Amino acid sequence: MRYLGLDVGDRKIGVAVSDPLCITAQGVGVLKRGTPGDDAAKILELIAEYEVREVVVGNPRDLYGRKGAQAAKVMGFVNLLRRKGVTVTLWDERFSTSAAEKLLIGADVRREKRRQVIDKLAAVFILQSYLDGRKRPEAGGS
Repeated sequence: MRYLGLDVGDRKIGVAVSDPLCITAQGVGVLKRGTPGDDAAKILELIAEYEVREVVVGNPRDLYGRKGAQAAKVMGFVNLLRRKGVTVTLWDERFSTSAAEKLLIGADVRREKRRQVIDKLAAVFILQSYLDGRKRPEAGGS
C-alpha cells in the first residue's frame, strides 16, 4: 500500500505517490481543478490505481504557522475526501512550492516549463517530507 501526496491549489492539484515500500515520493502529474465532486472522483481513481492507503495533503500556513483563506479551501476539499471514506493526513507545506521553484531554477528550467511542473514537484516535496517524518519520532505534521 502506498501514500498519495496532494498540493491542492485553486486551479490545479499537484499529485505524487510513494513507492511500494513508502520510502520515496515520485510525481504523478497535475490535475486541472473542476467541481469539487469531479476533483474527488479523480483522486478516488488515483487511490484505486495506486492502491493508496492514505492521502497526505499539504496544509497551507503562513510563515508563523497561522491558517489563512487558502487553508480553509483546502480543508473543505479534505473534508469532502474524508466523507468519501478517504484517510487524509494534513502535512505542513510551508516552503514546498518555493523549494520546488528553487530546484527548477537551479536546474535551469525555463519559466513556462516550471509553471507546468511546479505543482507536481510541490506534491513530491510534501509527500517526501511526510515519508521522512514518519521515520523520526519527533517529526510532526500540522
